[in-house]
Formats: sequence, structure tokens, C-alpha cells
Amino acid sequence: MPDEPITSIAHVIQLSVAPVFLLSGIAALLNVLTNRLARIVDRARSMEAQFPSAAPGRLDPLRASLARMAVRARCISWGISLCTASAILISAVVIVLFLDTIANANGRLLVAGLFILAMLALTAGLLCFLREIYLATRYLRIGEPEPAAPTVVPTR
Repeated sequence: MPDEPITSIAHVIQLSVAPVFLLSGIAALLNVLTNRLARIVDRARSMEAQFPSAAPGRLDPLRASLARMAVRARCISWGISLCTASAILISAVVIVLFLDTIANANGRLLVAGLFILAMLALTAGLLCFLREIYLATRYLRIGEPEPAAPTVVPTR
């Protein structure tokens, strides 16, 4: 049948639509993660800029806040890496689907393995995101700002 190769390629295209939609979702998630990382970096730079003019009593809280920002940045960085790995593995699934059809091979186990790894990486990336959200809200303080430490003016 002369139409069989075209039909099999069309079928692979149909099969690859779901992973491509999944890639779109991961791209949106990566956008959220990178925006959160950018905000963390900007906030940390802002805090670092406060050190030269900070009152002595303010230095320890600034250091503690920067340490928390560093942990949050690492969580988001891991999330970005894992979600990117998931996207790469899903892309590999689509590639293997096409190569399997072209080579007339049996790559079922490879496709299943790659997809399972992709889902594990995505799940781990989402857990990193959840951890960062937890850390961000754990020390969240809503209300009046803390009073500034009184400035001692030396008397002469």
C-alpha cells in the first residue's frame, strides 16, 4: 500500500500532540519559576545594598533574610533544572516516536521509560516550587513595619 508510510507518520503526529501540549504547560511553568527567581535575586540585591548604611542592630536580620533568599533561590533553581529536564525528556519521547516509525522498530519500552522519567522530573520540579512557596510564606509578615532601632546620638 503506497499510503502506509504517510498514514503511519500521520498517526505519529497525532500521538505527539499530547506531549507537545505538555511541553507548552512546562514552558508556562518555567516562565513562572524564572520570574520568581528574578524577584528573589532583585530582592536579595536590594538587601545587600542596605548593608553599608544599616544600623548595627539591623545587620543580623539582613543576614538572616539573605540566607533565606539563598535557600529559596536554590529551590527555584532546582525546580527550573528539573522542569527543563522534563521538557527535554518529553522532546526525546516525540523524537523516539518518529524514529521508531521511520525505522520500523519497537521503541515502546524506550518511549515509556522516557515519559516516566519526564513525569518524575516534572513532579520533583513542582515539589521544589511548592517548597519555595512554603519558604516564601513561612516568614511572611503582614502588618505594620517593625520600628527602626533608635539612633544613639553621642552627647558632648
